[in-house]
Amino acid sequence: MRLVFDVARIRSAYPALADGYAYLDGAAGTQVPTAVIEAIGAAYRGGLGNVGGAFPASERANEIVAACRAAVADLVGGRPEGVVLGPNMTTLTYRFAATLCATWRPGDEIVVSRLDHDANVRPWVQAAARAGATVRWAEVELPAGELRAEQYGDLLSDRTRLVAVSAASNVLGTRPDVAAISAMAHSAGALVYADGVHATAHGPVDMAVLGADFYATSAYKWSGPHIGAVVADPELLSALLPDKLASSPDEVPDRFETGTAPFADLAGVTAAVEHLASLDDEATGTRRERLLASMAAAESRELELFDSLLTGLASNSAITTYGGAEHRTATAYFTVAGHTPREVAEHLARHRINVWNGHNYAWELTAALGIRDAGSAVRAGLVHYNDAEDVERLIGALERL
Repeated sequence: MRLVFDVARIRSAYPALADGYAYLDGAAGTQVPTAVIEAIGAAYRGGLGNVGGAFPASERANEIVAACRAAVADLVGGRPEGVVLGPNMTTLTYRFAATLCATWRPGDEIVVSRLDHDANVRPWVQAAARAGATVRWAEVELPAGELRAEQYGDLLSDRTRLVAVSAASNVLGTRPDVAAISAMAHSAGALVYADGVHATAHGPVDMAVLGADFYATSAYKWSGPHIGAVVADPELLSALLPDKLASSPDEVPDRFETGTAPFADLAGVTAAVEHLASLDDEATGTRRERLLASMAAAESRELELFDSLLTGLASNSAITTYGGAEHRTATAYFTVAGHTPREVAEHLARHRINVWNGHNYAWELTAALGIRDAGSAVRAGLVHYNDAEDVERLIGALERL
């Protein structure tokens, strides 16, 4: 398949990139293109009301919500009527954990992993404690950072109710074999909740291939505003009964959404999906088809740059990198001898380079790596708007350190 990726054109769509900084902090949240900024502004300028009203401003809000659900569904390969929207992935995951655990009983089991962001660990662990269910742990193979699917054969039983697993580690970039894990979980009668927050920004997503029952994502990781979504089969959602106001809608997916949505931000989510679909400017077909082509092109470009980044890091004897899974996103996690991760991040900031330091909520993983108590590490992540100059600046600044 021919991959077309004009990084100069793409960078020109992001006004924030004009400030001269190298934005290598995308794993914590990306910048937004002009189209997203304009979509949010246009929604406000056009006038908005709450949904369900008899007047045009309310109807505009209805249309924005429907368009947002359709866009997120296209991005991940789901159905619009199965897209639950909320403020962020963490809040939504707590909501689903509270809903699902209502049916768990003492002796039931869940499986979580040491690889995951804590937002796909703690809500389930805490829910299990309330229900009297047992928590079982999938371990990370170190130093590579692999989460082997084979171990799930020993972790699953006929009492397993849920498996929570990341589609990609937010610090090591590791991409587990979610499809294999899902197949084993379903054979045991368990549901699968996949954290796709980090994965979605770095390549094409197909829920049918992954096999997950729930797929969580956050738009601010892929050029949108701070909105989260959990996508599931509408029939599965229909069988779940979350706590809700008696007066609020009982339809799916509305029954999972509390309070009034930030409608203008939802318009920004749709614009962000349209932007991602345009990354390959010669892609054709439906929006879903253009997304698959564009995200494949973005992934190829990111991994090409990542090879240069890893080579540069490896050339510096003071640097220790973590991870090395066979399948991973373009996310580097490293320490520099003689300097705390925070000192490294501050040094890079003085050179107009943005990176993150710390555990980045990979709480269990950084403990397993033995670095959490020492400040963990520095994270430099590539997304589709990064270029070779960003990588060169990072390597050069680290050499000066």
